[in-house]
Amino acid sequence: MTESATMERALILAPRGRDAAVAAALLGEVGIAALACPDLTALCQALDDGVGLLILVEEAVRTADLQGLVAWIGAQPPWSDLPVVLLTMRGDGAERTPEAARLTELLGNVTFIERPFHPTTLISVARTCLRGRRRQYDARAHLVERDRLLADLAGERAHFAALIKHLPVGVSLMDRDGRVMLCNPAFEGFLPGAVIPSRQPDGSHSWIGHDDQGRHLPPEQFPGARALRGELVHGVEFTCRRPDGSSTWTRVSGVPVRDGTGQLVGALAVIVDIGVQKAAQEALQRLTTTLEATVRERTRELEETLDRLRAEMRDRERAEEQLRQTQKLETLGQLTGGVAHDFNNLLMAVLGNLELLRKRIPDDPTTKRLFDGAMQGAQRGATLTQRLLAFARRQDLQPQAVDLAGLLEGMRTLLERSVGPRILVRIEAHAGLPPALIDPNQLELAILNLAINARDAMPEGGTLTVSLDEAPAAASSGLAPGRTPRLSVQDTGAGMDAPTLARAVEPFFSTKGIGKGTGLGLSMVHGLAVQSGGAFRLSSVPGRGTLVELWLPRATAPVRAAEPPPAPAADVPPAVVLVVDDDALIAMSTVDMLTDLGHTVVEANSGIEALELLRSGQAVDLLLTDYAMPGMTGVELARAAQGMVPDLPVLLATGYADLPEGVVADMPRLAKPYTQNQLATATGRLLAKATRSHRVKSDSI
Repeated sequence: MTESATMERALILAPRGRDAAVAAALLGEVGIAALACPDLTALCQALDDGVGLLILVEEAVRTADLQGLVAWIGAQPPWSDLPVVLLTMRGDGAERTPEAARLTELLGNVTFIERPFHPTTLISVARTCLRGRRRQYDARAHLVERDRLLADLAGERAHFAALIKHLPVGVSLMDRDGRVMLCNPAFEGFLPGAVIPSRQPDGSHSWIGHDDQGRHLPPEQFPGARALRGELVHGVEFTCRRPDGSSTWTRVSGVPVRDGTGQLVGALAVIVDIGVQKAAQEALQRLTTTLEATVRERTRELEETLDRLRAEMRDRERAEEQLRQTQKLETLGQLTGGVAHDFNNLLMAVLGNLELLRKRIPDDPTTKRLFDGAMQGAQRGATLTQRLLAFARRQDLQPQAVDLAGLLEGMRTLLERSVGPRILVRIEAHAGLPPALIDPNQLELAILNLAINARDAMPEGGTLTVSLDEAPAAASSGLAPGRTPRLSVQDTGAGMDAPTLARAVEPFFSTKGIGKGTGLGLSMVHGLAVQSGGAFRLSSVPGRGTLVELWLPRATAPVRAAEPPPAPAADVPPAVVLVVDDDALIAMSTVDMLTDLGHTVVEANSGIEALELLRSGQAVDLLLTDYAMPGMTGVELARAAQGMVPDLPVLLATGYADLPEGVVADMPRLAKPYTQNQLATATGRLLAKATRSHRVKSDSI
């Protein structure tokens, strides 16, 4: 049964005979839901589920305990008056039947029907009662809506009162006669009696206003009086005397208030204290007449401040643009790092096979030239992958404390030769600069890239200035507050316009001709700065040159003395080398190079297969493994293998792009792509070291 049907159902109490069944059937024929209750207790319980009409027989309630029913009827909300139809055997009126009067008093809205009755009578009375009950429900809905509207109105009034109360200006609402009906504390602060000046006897004395010609305003020309006549008055200045006797300047406005028909019903008065503003104006006027030089100096200072603000705004806009570019480059860097890693593997196979092939073909000048060209192309590809990794910020950096001035001085000759005789190279470094924490080799490569870019921007010659100083970096750079080592590279070349400057750091973007540049120089420098924890800024003006600034993190440790280059590995006898690589092309190239060096090579395609070989008793003198392999990384394989064969030398081959944070830094590594000579040097040192260690142990025994 739906809620509306439940709320309009008839509850019938006629426990004897067939009265309940007959009444329920009659009501059901006309669509009125009815429920026959076996006793008064069941009737009272059914009331809480919803009821539109009670039908009671007199003999069921004459002697019954009606306390529960009467309590329910008495607890009805104000909108409810439950109709009750009482079926009686006699038709005496309430004025003559004490029992009928008692039931009417107890049950309230009672209608009597004499039995026997005609069915039409019962249906008519029931419909009339339910019609009245529906009106009660409508009244309830109206009451609920009224309460909601009253609550909304009260809330709006509270908000309006709070707004008026906390306004910093005085506001009042007047009726047509100028009586203030509503005002805020600020208004009463000016006028404690809440009477507008034009209605005060001494208003023209305590409030003095002036027109455009400087004449005093009479009270009838005050903004409040004019607004009550329907005029809109904007800010008339007054001098007024406060209640405490002090004087101040105010600005008074008047606004007429009209009803929905456009009739004038009152006005608003608004008072703003402008005493501080007027005092400042008067002071400025005095300074203007007596201290013109000071005013000019102040104006100059304000202009300088404005220029600084504009410069800061431009810097902020550039920083926001750089942030957007950084986010875009970060996405490109992730893709570039993966591509560079795969390219490293391909170059590994190319370089290794070319070196082996060179030893097996006749010594012919034409063939040698072709091989040299292929080797140079592969090596240029390796250099390109290093730039890609630098842009992607995934190259292997070895940061250390670096004397920047010494590094630049050591590069002077290289820079002069790289840019040519037409360009003057100037190196400016302040004494006593702190060391920077940076990879010196990568920094030298970055400076060389910037010098080559500057050379291409100055085809007719110019000046390349490389300078060092200390300067604070932008707050968004992540560097520690304070002055930070800064490396600046500036040229006097053609410069870049705004569109070119906006894309200069994008990978593969270049203004040079086809085949004259990779477009990765500035990307590599930017990647080095960010990966090292520093900051990068590029600025340029067409016709005036380009400036690249690198803020580098300050080193906390002193600069270490230069170490002598490591001695080449001594010749070692042939050994058994276990090569592990999931890439068949790379594995084949490495196996061939090691075999050509005289070693015996055992090959495995995964870490699991390599461990099975070791468990089978396969003798191994050296483990050469790739890092990135499915199922087990090279580091995990090395640890497991050394657990089975203590002191087993391990050489980790990696392109650096696949090395995550936390990988042991002291494990010997061989950078991909590597040549046969690099492979021989790395394996030879490890095998020689293992041989010396074995001899020491043997001697101690």
